[in-house]
Parts: sequence; structure tokens; C-alpha cells
Amino acid sequence: MRSCFFMAICLLLFQCTKEEANTTFPYPKLSDYQLFKGEMKLLSPNDELLEFEPTASLFTDYAFKKRFVKIPKDSVAHLPEHPDEPIVFPNETILVKNFYYPLDFSKPEGERKIIETRLLIRTKNTWEAYTYLWNEAQTEALLKNVGATVPVTYFDKDTVKLDYVVPQKTQCRSCHQRDGEMQPIGPKGKQLADQLSRWKALGKIDSDQFTGKKLVPPFDPNYPLEDRARSYLDVNCGHCHSSTGPASTSGLHYNREETRNFHLGVMKSPVAAGLGGGGLKFDIKPGSSEESIVVYRMNSTHPGVMMPELGRVTVHQEAVDLIRAWINSL
Repeated sequence: MRSCFFMAICLLLFQCTKEEANTTFPYPKLSDYQLFKGEMKLLSPNDELLEFEPTASLFTDYAFKKRFVKIPKDSVAHLPEHPDEPIVFPNETILVKNFYYPLDFSKPEGERKIIETRLLIRTKNTWEAYTYLWNEAQTEALLKNVGATVPVTYFDKDTVKLDYVVPQKTQCRSCHQRDGEMQPIGPKGKQLADQLSRWKALGKIDSDQFTGKKLVPPFDPNYPLEDRARSYLDVNCGHCHSSTGPASTSGLHYNREETRNFHLGVMKSPVAAGLGGGGLKFDIKPGSSEESIVVYRMNSTHPGVMMPELGRVTVHQEAVDLIRAWINSL
């Protein structure tokens, strides 16, 4: 009798240990999460994944992106009141971001090469970032914590070749910090305002009533120039350059809600110029983009000059033109 009792306890402990092992992140392979159905390279989401698309996208060397979120069953996300705060997701939420290049940009739905999939996973009220590097056969992606450089070739009017940089795990925190804690960047009400009703109908968020200032597509000429420029700066710079971001000490605040010219850099001298200042005096000199440090840094790929510091090895020329036009209009 005592022997049977002992065996039952051992079996129970074994089962608990096995269950705990099955829910311990990160998994070694992307397929272990069972996020996609069918061939993995098709990125066809399973029924638990919800696809979303931010209004203004973070630039990553012209890479295309597919984004999904897996919110646990019977749980809902919370839409915060402040427009710059990210949506508050429940524990066990997985944010999925796939980076890929069509071989021919004129055929965005055609043959493509997936480079990496980044996951943000929330457990025990803490977010952790994990990157998975896809193999050449496009059949699997493996956990990669130390970063990588991947040669990429695609056609866009001309043949383009670049060395795409996959970030190290330790670098993720440099952009994803908010008040010293890891947080998502993209999923905010101002980015997803027009998609929240779908989330609400699916029971995935507690409210779809976003009342702040929405972002707009930066390169859609149907919107005012200032709204487009400020939307681009918000998503590409505002997660660091805000009162709660890692670059708060710079005094530059590029989140869309900022209205004070000084904190936007207008006639503001940089806190620490150095190489990144380019010998210029002001972050933004109204009417003169050529004398504005913001444009100088956006238009560089020098490691000691370029902004953003991570996430690109090329210049986003369309964005440089956009910010130039905005500054010249001031």
C-alpha cells in the first residue's frame, strides 16, 4: 500500500515537471510554438493568432513584415487611457513579428525570403524577447541569441544587395525599454485605432474607444505633411526619444503627443553633440533641413552618427525626404 502511494506521488511529480517543461520559454525551434499551419514559410496563422498591421511602420532596411498576436483563451488585453502607452496584454501573450523580403518588390505576394521571426513573450508580468533565424530551405527557424548577418538580394527597379543584421538578444532592451522595463513598441491604440473594433468583436480587448491622436501613413500624400512627419518620427524615434524612453535625457521627445517645440528639437542644441552633431547647432532649424541635426543623422550609416542606432544598415531615403520637407515648411 505504501509502495503504491509512493509510486503515485512520483508519477504526479513527473507529470507536473513535464507540464512545466512544456511551458518554459524559449523553445529551441519556432515550430515548437505551433503558431502556423501548413508549410511554415507560408506564415499561415493558426486559429489562435490575430493578425494586425500598425498604421506607421518601423523602418528595417526595407524589409516587409507580418505581425500577429496570440492572446490566451479567456483573457483580454487592456486599452490604456494614455495614447502613448502600449496595449496591456495578459500573461502568456506572444507577439510575433516576421521579417522577409520579396525577391521582386513589384510582386510583394510572390516568392520571398524570410530572414527572422521575433517573439515578445509575457510571463510573470515580464516581457522577454527571442529571435529565431530561418534556414535557407525556409522550413524552420532556430533560436538565435547572439545575432547574425544575413546577405540579402532583391529586385526593386535595380538589383539591391545588403547585409541584413539580426540583433542580439541584449540589444532588444535598448529600444524596448519604457520606464526601465521591457515593453512592446508597436501595439498602441494610436497605431491600431481602426483595427480595435475587430479585436473587441473577437473578445480580445476590453475597449475599442481610442480617443487620442491617431498616427497616419507617413508616405500617403492624402494626409497633411506635419501629421505624416510626426507619425514617422513617433514610430521610428519616439520609443527611445520620449520622457519614458532610454533617450529621455536628450530632451528630445518624438512621440506624437509632444507639442512643445523645444522638446521637438526646434532651435534646441543637443545635450551631447560629438560626432553625431556634424558641426551643426540645432536638432531642428526651421526652414533649413540642411542645418538640422535630425536630417544629418537620418541620412547617415556611420555607426557614430546614424539614428536610429540599431535596426538598419541603409538610409531610408523616402523618410529623409519627408522630414526634410517638413522642416523646410516650418
